[in-house]
Amino acid sequence: MKKLLAFALIAAILGVGYYRYVNRAPVTSNAPVASLTSDAIFNARLPDLAGVRQPIAQWRGKVLVVNFWATWCPPCRQEIPEFIQLQKQFGPQGLQFVGIALDEKAKIQGFVDEVGINYPILVGDLEAVALSQSSGNRMGGLPYTVIIDQHGKIIATELGGLTKEKLTAIVTPLLPAH
Repeated sequence: MKKLLAFALIAAILGVGYYRYVNRAPVTSNAPVASLTSDAIFNARLPDLAGVRQPIAQWRGKVLVVNFWATWCPPCRQEIPEFIQLQKQFGPQGLQFVGIALDEKAKIQGFVDEVGINYPILVGDLEAVALSQSSGNRMGGLPYTVIIDQHGKIIATELGGLTKEKLTAIVTPLLPAH
């Protein structure tokens, strides 16, 4: 009986720890992230849904929102429709979203078709996981978003879901006045 109670106590402690980890506040920085550079991101070439390796450097000079996500990730699925709206609204001013999906190609394509993603989607693997980590995602969680200004400086990172309001507040000052 004592072993059963000890096991139950340990399970409860681990469960509370896991709950606190999953429901923690997102890690964010809205100021320049001094210890991070965008070099790894701009040097990366990842395949798109057609299998063509795309250099992320092709979007250099724009305000870039690089979002690491997966179809099985509920917060990822929740934020993407707002990203679609922001791409439509601010794309003409120089905002560019790039999604890097860490998932199976068929599942990614199905989700892209379902929600109508209007920005480039690249397919990630271990290379993309390493890219995410080198860009500040030390916990390896999803979604993870990196915001880079038009000069190539990482302005902010976000681990966890990102709201339209919060992202708009970060990117609007970076865009040219219209």
